[in-house]
Amino acid sequence: MASSTDVIGPITKNVKDAGLIMDIIAGQDPLDGTTISRGTESYLIENISVKGLKFGLVKEYLSEGVDEVVKAAILDAVDNLRAAGVEIIEVSLPSLPLSLACYYIIMPAEVSSNLSRYDGQRFGYSNLNAKDLNESYNRSRSEGFGKEAKRRIMIGTYVLSSGYYDDYYHKAMQIRTKLIEEFDSVLQKVDFLIGPTAPTVAFEIGNKTENPLEMYLADILTVAPSLVGVPAISIPTKSSGKMPVGLQLIGARGRDKEVLNVADSILEIVK
Repeated sequence: MASSTDVIGPITKNVKDAGLIMDIIAGQDPLDGTTISRGTESYLIENISVKGLKFGLVKEYLSEGVDEVVKAAILDAVDNLRAAGVEIIEVSLPSLPLSLACYYIIMPAEVSSNLSRYDGQRFGYSNLNAKDLNESYNRSRSEGFGKEAKRRIMIGTYVLSSGYYDDYYHKAMQIRTKLIEEFDSVLQKVDFLIGPTAPTVAFEIGNKTENPLEMYLADILTVAPSLVGVPAISIPTKSSGKMPVGLQLIGARGRDKEVLNVADSILEIVK
């Protein structure tokens, strides 16, 4: 979909299973320019003590727009972490509120560019009843792509078009650079960052399909790690009704194994 942000995000029953999957999928693929090499050590979980670690509680992750139920669950988890010997420091990432807008400019732009190859001639679905080349293009793309793909292609084509490139795409890339600098700076002062995974408790499947804007807003707290290129994991904390509230743990670039180990170690603490 979007080359610079796409990553495989396994959904597992526990952190140990996530480490097992990472052992299989991590590493460089010579046919994929977005992959990186890895060391020889395994991602399998090791038992570690979190006492003495320094966690940065991101101020912007608990600001306006985050449900009170979610805030309360995260702050309870923070109290439990303090009691377990973790040092909690409030940190700020000033450009974080711009990350969602930044993501929804860069991602559709890359979608538009990447999916242009699926024209019914070389790749993807092809309508075999078209009478000429133009009809083949039109029918193959209109029938082959779903609503969401079309929406993202249209937005991406718009932000990359002449006259709008500098106003949208170029500025979004500047914000991305600023976000990278802010994350790098903060992660030099603390070991990990924490905050909620989503601004609301999980909604039921299909509940927001007819409202794409609400669906996009649900990503507001998770898009920044993808833009910046740092490892992050979501683990369940206290429940609200039947649904757990997600706690997000973010580490510095390349510290995927440490993120897994710490997430496994705090899983019972934050519940």
